[in-house]
Amino acid sequence: MAVDVTRRERRTRLSVRKLKQAAEQILKILKRERAELSLVLVGNRQMQKLNARYRKKNEPTDVLSFPLGEAVVAGREWLGDVVISLERARAQARAGKKTLEREVRDLLIHGILHLLGYDHERSAREARVMQAMEKKVSRALERFVRS
Repeated sequence: MAVDVTRRERRTRLSVRKLKQAAEQILKILKRERAELSLVLVGNRQMQKLNARYRKKNEPTDVLSFPLGEAVVAGREWLGDVVISLERARAQARAGKKTLEREVRDLLIHGILHLLGYDHERSAREARVMQAMEKKVSRALERFVRS
């Protein structure tokens, strides 16, 4: 399992090592030990450009996912890219009275589930299914983070 982290926003203090470990643990929880993904940490300006280009929404968002589909190379499953706006995550963490680390982990879970085909925007039923998976993975990840 490999998680490649690229940091394009450097003002926000956040442990890339811990975030990479969390991503690896999320993949284990989801029984995707052979999966690989890329995580990109950006600011609002770059996120707004991506959101405008790929979703036709000219505003920053918190997380975007770019799945590769069924890409398997040399026995490895390449899931795709998750892009997180650290500026949005910081604001949402404050509003939700969470730590930045917790908010970014929640966004990472959300993004990875999108890579795996979950989509809360297709229907109310799928939104409930995705939300239940987010809670399940979050609880399991919290046990890992505490240990």
